[in-house]
Amino acid sequence: MSGGLIPTAAPEFRSGFVSIVGRPNVGKSTLMNYLVGQKIAITSPVAQTTRNRLQGILTTPQAQIIFVDTPGIHKPHHELGKVLVQNARVAIGSVDVVLFVVEATSAAGKGDLFVSNLIAQTKGPVVLGINKVDQLPESGRKAAEIKHSYEALAAEHGWSVVKFSALTGEGIENLQTELVAKLEPGPYYYPPDLVTDQPERFIMGELIREQILLHTREEVPHSVAIAIEKVEEDKNITRILATVNVERKSQKGILIGKGGLMMKAISTAAREQMQKLVAGKVYLEIFVRVQERWRQSRTRLSEFGYKVEK
Repeated sequence: MSGGLIPTAAPEFRSGFVSIVGRPNVGKSTLMNYLVGQKIAITSPVAQTTRNRLQGILTTPQAQIIFVDTPGIHKPHHELGKVLVQNARVAIGSVDVVLFVVEATSAAGKGDLFVSNLIAQTKGPVVLGINKVDQLPESGRKAAEIKHSYEALAAEHGWSVVKFSALTGEGIENLQTELVAKLEPGPYYYPPDLVTDQPERFIMGELIREQILLHTREEVPHSVAIAIEKVEEDKNITRILATVNVERKSQKGILIGKGGLMMKAISTAAREQMQKLVAGKVYLEIFVRVQERWRQSRTRLSEFGYKVEK
C-alpha cells in the first residue's frame, strides 16, 4: 500500500470513480479484492460485512479506476443500518460509473428491483454485472429464466451487461474493458502502486473483524466494532494492540471462548493476515470490551468511524 509520485497522464488516459452496488452478499468485496489484486476488503459468508466506503484503486497503462465498495443495500434495522444505507445512496450519486452487481444463481428479485430503482435515479452510466457465473447451470429452464430476468432489467434502463466470476476471474477482463470505456479521459488521482486510500490501521481492524465473522458466524453477527489502539513498529516486529467492542456480556463470553480458545484462534488467523499486509512479523494483542447498544448511538458510531456521508 505504498504511494509514490503521481505521474502526468497522457491525453488518452481515462480515470474516474466506480461505485460497486448491490444487495448484501452478492460478492462486491470479493470482486474488488480480485480487481486490485490484493486483499483490502473483508469477505465472509455472513451478509452485510462491508461497512465503510472502502476505496480500491486499479491502475493499468490505459486507466485508473477508483472502486468504492458500498454496504449491501437492505432495509435498515438500527442506527448503524441507517448510516450504512445512507452512505450507499450517496456513493451511487457521487461517482462516474455505477457497477450494479447481481448474482447468476437466482433471478432478479424484490431486493434487486429496490436497488435498481435507486440506481435508475442517477444520471451517469451503469453496468449490470452478473457475478457467480461459475455457479450458473449452463442450460435448462432455470438458466433461461435467470438470464431473461436480468437482460429485461438492463434493457428497461439502457444498461450494458457483463457476466463474470469474482472467484475464478472468468469475464473480469471484459468487465474492466467495459468500465474503462465508460470513463472520461482524466488524470491519475493516486500513485500507480497504491491499491487503497484506506490507512493501514483501518485494514488491520477489518482483518480482525473478518476473523470474528468467520469464527463466530451468527452468534456475534454485526455487534462488533474494532479499535486499533496502538501500532508500534521496529525493524524486527510490528506490535498491534486492538480492542473489540461488543454490545452484550454474552457476546464477550463467546468471543473469548472456553479457556480463551476462541480469541486465540481469532488472533492467530488475524495475525497471519496482518503479516501479509505489513510484510513482516506481527505481535497482536486483543482485548474485548462491552459497549451496550453502540449501534444505536450516533456518538459511538462516530467514535468507531461510522460517519454519515452528506
